[in-house]
Amino acid sequence: MSSQAYTPGLERKERTYVTKSRILPLAGEVLIKIGSVTDWHTKVARTFVPGDVEMLKVANDLQVDPEFNDITRYMTKKEGDPVKADEIIAEYKALFGLIHYKSVSPINGVIESISNESGQVVIRGDEIPVEINSYIPGTCSFVRGDEGVDIRCCAAYIQGIFGIGEEAVAPMMFVVDSADKPLTDDLIDQSCEGKIIVGGSIVTSQALKKAVETGVVGIVVGGIHSPDLNEFIGYDIGVAITGHEQLGITLVVTEGFGSMRMAQKTFDLLKKHEGKLTCINGATQIRAGVIRPEIVIPLEDEGEDAISDMEEEEVGLVIGTKIRVIREPYFGALGAVTGLPVQLAVVNTESKVRVLEAELEDGRSVIVPRANVEIIKE
Repeated sequence: MSSQAYTPGLERKERTYVTKSRILPLAGEVLIKIGSVTDWHTKVARTFVPGDVEMLKVANDLQVDPEFNDITRYMTKKEGDPVKADEIIAEYKALFGLIHYKSVSPINGVIESISNESGQVVIRGDEIPVEINSYIPGTCSFVRGDEGVDIRCCAAYIQGIFGIGEEAVAPMMFVVDSADKPLTDDLIDQSCEGKIIVGGSIVTSQALKKAVETGVVGIVVGGIHSPDLNEFIGYDIGVAITGHEQLGITLVVTEGFGSMRMAQKTFDLLKKHEGKLTCINGATQIRAGVIRPEIVIPLEDEGEDAISDMEEEEVGLVIGTKIRVIREPYFGALGAVTGLPVQLAVVNTESKVRVLEAELEDGRSVIVPRANVEIIKE
């Protein structure tokens, strides 16, 4: 059995084809066809999701006992009828109008059900329109029935190790001049508004807060300290699925947790395209079905030959290979391979797996499953 094994690293391509699937949450209507050219914000598909449900205690509003009264006799609306917010749906009058109780709808919607047993009426809110856009400028390469489409474009493409925040598009701007310089709050001013800014080794919590206040769209940086991230988000994010945070900014961390100099090739590739409109997405999932945060910089398509000439060669693990650990308890740690035992080892889950020995940057010697690391391509 060979002691060398291939372990994938984060992708960094100077020029490649990127395909993004744009999928609706429910079946709906696709708005483009194969071959259609899309811009950044082209609407490619839409659907409607059911509205929220409101439970209205009509018997209480009318002060009648549902056990002895048929509330349908008081209803001014029936099942299936549309209603408007603050519209009367039931009323009770007595003593020539001296007693008058009414029940009004709290929302726009439709009467979904009326219950004499409970005296309640269920109102379903108006359907909520959902539209998805192209995210990247390109060409529709595939239509997924009534569920969505695939968009393909030529781009520079970089994956990060961790991120937060949703898809964002803006011009890219550098606020540091070297890959090892921290991104601090004093480097952020009004010129950064509406931009994706690039830092070096780390971003501070103060810088994140100032970026939001200034209107920065996104940040790309080498590292971040876990306490700073938790302080900014307001809770311990761990290694859960991210990407849906509503924090006013998208963050892509390219190297790991702690003060991590951005890989020079990554820094140089980004610098090469400074000023260009750039797509970033902080969505991250480390466990099954790995999702990486990403940076997509659309380029003019020069054909397949130009693409193939720029692809990086994949390599296997050997002694000295630089790695990043992508699982706890060393998540985000950088190091170098010091040993590649051939024999299988028993891990905490009691499974037998292939492992490697590594020396981390802080000097610790560790043994980790080979599936828990990725190669850092320099």
